Amino acid sequence: MTELSLDNRHVLVTGAGTGIGAAIATACAGAGARVSLAGRRRDPLVKLQASIGKTRAQVTADFDVTDENKVRAGVAAARTTFGPIDVLVNNAGEAPSAPFAKTDLATWNKVLAVNLTGTFLVTREVVSDMVAKRAGRVINIASTAGLSGYAYVSAYVAAKHGVVGLTRSLALEFARAGITVNAVCPGYTETPMFERAVDNIVAKTKRSREDARAALAASNPQGRLVTPDEVAATVLWLASTSASAITGQAIVVAGGEVMAG
Repeated sequence: MTELSLDNRHVLVTGAGTGIGAAIATACAGAGARVSLAGRRRDPLVKLQASIGKTRAQVTADFDVTDENKVRAGVAAARTTFGPIDVLVNNAGEAPSAPFAKTDLATWNKVLAVNLTGTFLVTREVVSDMVAKRAGRVINIASTAGLSGYAYVSAYVAAKHGVVGLTRSLALEFARAGITVNAVCPGYTETPMFERAVDNIVAKTKRSREDARAALAASNPQGRLVTPDEVAATVLWLASTSASAITGQAIVVAGGEVMAG
């Protein structure tokens, strides 16, 4: 078996400050990678850098995936410290909820900009490094919402379906360039985004937090929430040489909630 080692590879993780992004960055650093921690807010990135170690992690703050100029500047800064990027993890995202009829255009545009257009902008800026080396990994953190429908998050579902479609298109386009492109689709995961969803349910339904959490966890046939470390383990495998023949896939991490086929 090939070891899941990322020795001396440069991994860029967007939305790295908390939740799934922080778990992915930590796992990659633990496997020997040099990790660029990209995100809009500096404080959580600096805290994560301190836990990983400055020799393994650098902070790329003010990295707004919806802003083409900030993406370009952030990627350039990451390269300056750790060199060309070998692995890109597009993790930045957000999922506000509202009934479809009450979803205004500003919310729709923002959700698509962060989740889908951001994936496009960062990948487009980074992929030249991989083409030059004829090797690389692009891993997009989508969601079970990219494979199934959920009520009250229509913009998020549309955006994540777009991320899965983009993943499949790029996998074919770069297949002969030594680059794999895959999506990881978690179900409900213990993250700050999940806690915001719980807050929203509590505010709108007056249910207790325990009842709201249990209702969301019940969608998982295992009757539990996914952990960020479980998602990170899947990303680590896709980033490794063990997954060199895996491309164009949407890999579900959700305890059987969605059966991709």
